[in-house]
Parts: sequence; structure tokens; C-alpha cells
Amino acid sequence: MVISVKSVTISQTHYGKVSKGSRMSDLSSVIDSLVTANRIVAHENVCDAYGHVSVRHPDNPNRYLLAWSRSPELVEPEDILEYELDGTPIDAKGRTLYMERPIHGAIYETRPDVNAVVHNHAYAVVPFTISETPLKPVMHVAARIGDEIPVWDIADKFGEETTLLVSTMEQGRDLAATLGDGKCVLMRGHGCTVAGYGLEDVVLTSIYLQVNAQILMDGLKLGGEVKYLHQGEIDARRGREGEQVGFSRAWEYFSRRAGR
Repeated sequence: MVISVKSVTISQTHYGKVSKGSRMSDLSSVIDSLVTANRIVAHENVCDAYGHVSVRHPDNPNRYLLAWSRSPELVEPEDILEYELDGTPIDAKGRTLYMERPIHGAIYETRPDVNAVVHNHAYAVVPFTISETPLKPVMHVAARIGDEIPVWDIADKFGEETTLLVSTMEQGRDLAATLGDGKCVLMRGHGCTVAGYGLEDVVLTSIYLQVNAQILMDGLKLGGEVKYLHQGEIDARRGREGEQVGFSRAWEYFSRRAGR
């Protein structure tokens, strides 16, 4: 079965055909992992009181799972809600929602290969959103962030009187267009958004994006030329197989650190 999402075609075979009981069990497992992801990005200072993590629904690629408006460190399984790609909640349960839901929905709509998204304001990353110095990988574990990361400036298309928050699907789609087929996009004077194959992928990329930003800034302070990773070194870690090396060990480590 193939589901058309706007101009994107998504194969549902990735989700498989399972019994109702299995679907419920799988959904519960995905929600538990989403809670863990929230706790990790909070503990590793990727997110503070703000920022959010989502995952594509395991049974319906036209929906995604995201908490209501809570700080990532406080998210519990019962806080997770289900949304249409346009950000409409299936049942908001009377709760306040994240304003920047369009970041998640627009990326899922545009990128069928993406199954998880993190939006954050990591402090070490923000300087690169306002500087002409590019944020590129300098450390081997950060090869996963890809080549020079594009910077999206909301003012380019939406003027100078926005709050810098991505609050409409039009803004979300414009951000997704700048992300392109990459994993990371910086947001001028705001933060960044990271897309991944799954929760482990997007969480680790978010962590090492921040780590790499801090190391790069420290290197620049030393003076002289900074040596970025060679293109071949980045390419060697591209794709699911290369990027997922050591996932289980890292996920267990960061989960334990976050008390999960």
C-alpha cells in the first residue's frame, strides 16, 4: 500500500502489517523511547526549558507523536499526543500545545526518510547561526552532522517583524526546504533543527552537533587554521549503516545518564 503525502510518496511496507495487540505494544514502546529521548536531550543540555522531540507514528506515516507543551526533562508517557502532519492534534485533551509544531510536520511531509525530529536552542550552536563562520565537523563522531550546515533566516521570506518562532506550515515548509536532504539546519538567532532515521539517530546527532560546535569554537580561539574533517571522512559515515555504528552502546549510555 502506498500513501501519498502532498508531493511525497511513502511506502507503508516500512511499518509492516501486525495485529492490533502488536500495534499497541509497538506504539507503547515508541512512546517510551520518545520519553527517553526527551530526557536525554534535557540531561545533555541540548534542550533547556524549551525545545521538543517528535517521532513519526509507527502505524501511520501521515501522523507524528509529540508531547504537549512541557519541558523535555518533565515529559512522561501520558504527555505524548498524536498529530496530523499539519499540526492538528487528534485529541489535545485540553492541553496547551507547542507553537512550533510546524517544524515537525513540515519535515515529515517533505522527507519520507525522516522518522524523528529534534528542535533545540543549544547554546554552543546559536553563535554559528549569527556568524559568517560555518559550522562544519571537526571531530570524528560529529561526521554525522554532514557538510557545512545551512542557516535559515526567517526574515528572508517572512520579514523582520516575526517572533523568530516557526508558527505556520508555510514557515515550516520554508525551513524544510533549506534543510533539504541534510540532517541539520541552523536557524538565525534561534537555534537548530535536526532530522534523523529514528530517535537514536536524531538524539545522537543533536548531542554531537552541540559538542562539535563547542570544540570548533575552542579551536578557533587558539588561533591559526582550524582543520575540518575531509570530505572523504564525512562521506565514510553517510547513510544508515555508517551513521548507526555504535548506536546501541551510545543509546544505553545516554539513557542511563538521563535516569532511564
